[in-house]
This record gives sequence, structure tokens and C-alpha cells, in this order.
Amino acid sequence: MQAQKPIIFFDGICHLCNGFVDKVMQRDPHAHFQFAPLQGETAAKLLSSAERLQLDTVILWKDGKKYYRSEAVLKILVKLGGVYSLFALGYFLPPFVRNALYTWVAKNRYSWFGQRETCRLPGPHEKNRLLP
Repeated sequence: MQAQKPIIFFDGICHLCNGFVDKVMQRDPHAHFQFAPLQGETAAKLLSSAERLQLDTVILWKDGKKYYRSEAVLKILVKLGGVYSLFALGYFLPPFVRNALYTWVAKNRYSWFGQRETCRLPGPHEKNRLLP
């Protein structure tokens, strides 16, 4: 595992979360980010058991520091650059507002977008980026 690269932890069975991972992979051609399901081995090594049970959040692990919910998403999108840099405007909203919106979407994600029966398995082009 390349610990120096930021890791995006996500709910491995959530269609919305997997779609977010797909989009970030597409927009991150230099492979700045790596990815790991909250249900996986990498999460077990780097996150607490309480954090691994928070399937309703994205966690960004960067340089040993963890970012959660809307802050994680904003940091990821801003790092992608280009038009995604506009998401930096989200920092003008107070965290309690951003996180309330994030929580509302997270609570409804399965009913709106569905879920998989098992965690995502890496395709051939994802093997170096999708951690166990």
C-alpha cells in the first residue's frame, strides 16, 4: 500500500458511493487518490471500528489526518481541479449546513440509488488504486 497517497474510504455496496469513486477515478488521471471500501482490510488497518461502521460517510485519509462527510467531498473535488474547483464555494456554507445536506442524501442513498449485494471488486484498470 502506498501510504503517502490520500485514500478515499467509501461504502462498498452503495451505488451512489461507487459512482462517486468512478467519477473521481475518471477525473484523476495522475492517480492522486487511492480508494478502499469501509468494509475492507485497509479500513480495518487505518480506521477505528466506530469509523468503519459509519457507512453513511466518505472518509478522506490524507497524511494521517481524517476528513469526514462534506469536508472530505469538498477536499476531493477541489483537488480534482478544473470545473470541480468551483466546489470550493461550498466552504462558504457553515459546516453544520453542509453536513445536514450530506446527511440527508446519505440517509436516502440506498432508496434513491440502490445498493450492491457485495463490495466492489477492482477491474483490471483499478487494481493499483482500489485497495482491499
